[in-house]
Amino acid sequence: MNKLILLLVFLLTACSQSTDKQNLETNATKTSESYTVSRAEYLSKLQGFWLGQSIANWTGLVTEMDKVGTPATMPFYTDDDWGSKDLPAIWGEGVPHSDVIDFFFVEEGQPWGADDDTDIEYMYQYLHEFHQTSLLSAEQIRTGWLKHTYSEEDAPLFKKFPDSTAVQENFLWESNQQARILMAQGMLPPATSEPENNAKYMMIDAQLTTEIFGLLAPVRVDIALKLSHLPIRVSAKYDAQWISQFYITMHSLASKVDKSLSMHQQTIWLAEQARLILPEQSTPAKMYDFIINSYQVNPNKNDWEKTRDAVYQRYQVNNSDGYVYNDPFEAGINFAASLVSLFYGEGDIVRTIQVGTLAGWDSDNPTATWGGLLGFMIGKEGVAQAFKQDNLSESYWIHRTRRNFPDHTPNQLGEDTFTMMAQRAIKVIDQVVIEQMQGRVDVENNVWLIPENRS
Repeated sequence: MNKLILLLVFLLTACSQSTDKQNLETNATKTSESYTVSRAEYLSKLQGFWLGQSIANWTGLVTEMDKVGTPATMPFYTDDDWGSKDLPAIWGEGVPHSDVIDFFFVEEGQPWGADDDTDIEYMYQYLHEFHQTSLLSAEQIRTGWLKHTYSEEDAPLFKKFPDSTAVQENFLWESNQQARILMAQGMLPPATSEPENNAKYMMIDAQLTTEIFGLLAPVRVDIALKLSHLPIRVSAKYDAQWISQFYITMHSLASKVDKSLSMHQQTIWLAEQARLILPEQSTPAKMYDFIINSYQVNPNKNDWEKTRDAVYQRYQVNNSDGYVYNDPFEAGINFAASLVSLFYGEGDIVRTIQVGTLAGWDSDNPTATWGGLLGFMIGKEGVAQAFKQDNLSESYWIHRTRRNFPDHTPNQLGEDTFTMMAQRAIKVIDQVVIEQMQGRVDVENNVWLIPENRS
């Protein structure tokens, strides 16, 4: 696709002042051959994605690794612990931003800090922008990782608390850390996630870094999985890969879910559709079936702890369904915990994040995933209303954890805003729609016309 044509489409659209109400439909409308998706509404939804993900990320960080099913960390948190003092994580520390288990908000004038739940997704979107491509190559991914993440040797000094000893910190862990080491040695994905090269391939890492590809390919799961294939395979294979694809599928289909359904019904439909992409006899598929059944037969839908405790017993203690638990950072145990919060949250972003924060294990990761998805579904204003907040920041500080990005906001703290991030994503999606979907950008009506997948 001629890049000048794409630029012209973008500029014309930016000038379009169309306010036809049909363009503000929240989700895709289907004709006989294609889906129509409003670009104007998608902009608000992308802002909601970044805002909801940030609230959930920093809320979940309060309890990250506090409760991991070991004798030293038992008992697990319950609803009764909400609002109480945060206990130390397994490494013996709390977090500097809150000493209470509660929702965490950043107000205007201060930026949301980047963390590993948002910063690699930010990087991937930027790489699409920088290379003006709808599909990243393995070499582009490798070069991007080396340019925008630190190694353990060149990372800046970091002090977690004011009285902490400063140490080098590159904010990469587990499989992502090993993958970066391999990329620095010249290896490309998917080799960086092969078990013989990366013993951490079953960790949670790919979940944190790839959900955004579902949003870069609205409606079309096949294209979302194509775009995300190599980014997932930077650090994940087998169960961890399939689990990442599950989340990406839900994010892509969020653009076509029936909005006449309740939010609870919408999330169940999305989960059921994503379940279809899990290999039938795989551990993630069996986990899903066990957890949704536990939820469905539970007469008390507030008693999410009953299913969480069953997850602990079945998977961490008994190693059922082919799962052998080793670490609280694994994709498997956190997938199970995330489903508990999704089902019992019943489409309510506030309750979903609350349950996810209390559920245990690597609690910031599932919360960030659902905060982003539900934030996308209800949009920026919907997120603010759900949390009863009217002064939330939309500034983003990517250089807290990563490096070498443009400073889009030189006169304020942070380097970017959720609005500008969403605006640039719209341009990326324009290119994906045209080049990968063979669809069309209708400038006059400010919509994408996305052909149905007929393969």
